[in-house]
Amino acid sequence: QVQLVESGGGLVQAGASLRLSCATSGRTFSNGAMGWFRQAPGNEREFVAALSWSGGRTDYAESVKGRFTISRDNAKNTLYLQMNSLKPEDTAAYYCAANPWGTSRNPGNYNIWGQGTQVTVSS
Repeated sequence: QVQLVESGGGLVQAGASLRLSCATSGRTFSNGAMGWFRQAPGNEREFVAALSWSGGRTDYAESVKGRFTISRDNAKNTLYLQMNSLKPEDTAAYYCAANPWGTSRNPGNYNIWGQGTQVTVSS
């Protein structure tokens, strides 16, 4: 069973950068993918970015494209989300998740989730 633990959230000003980390343990899926989602109070959980395990295929939400970068360090079993040029509308709890079937924007396709880390961007 894969376990996920996020870290790296915090309170920053608009325009700043943060790097979120997601430490993974347990079995991974050779054909699967990892993703980042976020959820602001009163909103549904929304897709941010995804990365396939095998081919390094990436996908980004339009709202973060060009500002956020998803990556992984296999040696450290860690997934990252580098967030640059942060905006107040990026404020949310950020979650990493595992999908055994491949990259997807649908949170319903991810069956393992971390506990989340809060990102707050002040204007």
